[in-house]
Amino acid sequence: MISAERAIRTLRRDLTISTVLRGVLFTGLFAAATMVPMNGAGMYAVAALLGLSMAWAMVSIQAARRSYLTGDSPSLIASGQFAEAEEQIEKEIRSFWQFKSVRLRGLHHLAVLRHAQRQWRESALLSEALLRQRLGAMPALARTTRLMLADSLLELGDLPGAYQALLTMYAQRLSLNEAMNLLVVQLDYESRIGAWESMLRNLRHKVQLVELLPSNSSARAQAMLALAAIRRGMPELAGWLRRRAELLVDVNELTTHRPILKEVWT
Repeated sequence: MISAERAIRTLRRDLTISTVLRGVLFTGLFAAATMVPMNGAGMYAVAALLGLSMAWAMVSIQAARRSYLTGDSPSLIASGQFAEAEEQIEKEIRSFWQFKSVRLRGLHHLAVLRHAQRQWRESALLSEALLRQRLGAMPALARTTRLMLADSLLELGDLPGAYQALLTMYAQRLSLNEAMNLLVVQLDYESRIGAWESMLRNLRHKVQLVELLPSNSSARAQAMLALAAIRRGMPELAGWLRRRAELLVDVNELTTHRPILKEVWT
C-alpha cells in the first residue's frame, strides 16, 4: 500500500521531471528550427528537428494510451472494490506521466480511496497537497478535493481547518451533487459547534436535497437534522426525520460512526 507521503513525493518529482523534459524538447526544437537556414547545417538541423518532434509525439501517444488507468478507479471505489482500486491507483502513481492533469487525477483518486477507507489523516494530507497545486484548469477536481478535506478534518477533530475548507466553497458555483455533499459536511460541522438553529434554517430545501443522496449520506444528514430538532424543542419534527433515517440504514451502524446521534434514538 502506497503511503500519502510517498505519493506526494512521487508527484513532486514527476512534475519537476516533466517540466524539465518539456523545456529541453522545446529548446531543442527552437534551436533546430533556427539552424535550418544556416549553410552546411540544414540537413542535420532538419534531422534533429524531426527526431525531437517524433520523441515528443511518442511520449504524448504513450501517455494517451495509458490514460485509461485513470478511468476505472472511481467506479471501483464506489463499488467497494478497494483492493482492486488500490492496485490500479498504485500503478498509476508509480508510472511516469507527461501531463500534469493526469498526475493530479491519480493523486486525487488515492485521496478518494483513503477517504472511503476512513483513513482520514492520509486523505487530508493528499487533499492538502492537491490544493497546493494550480488547479485553475480543473475547478471540479478542486471543489471535490476541498469537500473531502473538510470532511476528513472534521473526522480528525480539526474544526478550524474544516471551517476554512468549507468557507471557500460558498463563493463558488456548485453542481447539484457538490451542493448535496456540501450540505452533509456542513450539517456535520454545525452539529459539532451546536449551531442547531442554523441547521434547521431552510429545512424544506435541505430535506429535498438530502433525499437525492445515497442512502448512507441521506440517513446521516436527516439524523443530524433530527438531532437539531430535538435540541430546539421540536419533538414531532424530530420524530418525522428519525423515522425517515431508519428506513435507509442500520441505526446501530449510523450511531457507531456518529455517537452524537445516539441522542436521536434514546
